[in-house]
Amino acid sequence: MPLILRPPRHDDEAALRRMHEQVLPDGFEILLVEGAWDEVLEALRREAAGQDLRPGWVRSDFLVAEVDGVLVGRVSIRHELNEQLLEINGHVGYAVAPEHRRRGYATEILRQSVQRLAGLGVDRVLVTCDEDNAGSAAVIEANGGVLEDIRAVGDRRIRRYWIDS
Repeated sequence: MPLILRPPRHDDEAALRRMHEQVLPDGFEILLVEGAWDEVLEALRREAAGQDLRPGWVRSDFLVAEVDGVLVGRVSIRHELNEQLLEINGHVGYAVAPEHRRRGYATEILRQSVQRLAGLGVDRVLVTCDEDNAGSAAVIEANGGVLEDIRAVGDRRIRRYWIDS
């Protein structure tokens, strides 16, 4: 069965919270909103609608990646870039749970994300990763990412790629 991207549901809470704890040591987060699950889902719904956005946030879609009924990761698809997104985070932020890595899921998550952005009228998609994240760099390059530059941001070095959608 293929990988599908979809909004999170009530029954996804345990799997997403477990994934969140698994990737924290890697410096990633699965859940970008804290609180009771109903509050999390409502905040994600508002972000997708562009309503009541937190300071510094833009309209974005938070979607889970599912394969054969199992959640394998998540993606945040930002509809536009502000200063911080242009410098550091880009249009797309994705994560795959450790036990599901190296199966091509991140590549497919990014491919579908670029397609979604193209449908929103975004012609060039910015995707970034830490300089030392060879796996993410390979995923971005497999999706046609062209390295623009590597920037020092605090104590991090960020690889910035553009993908024509």
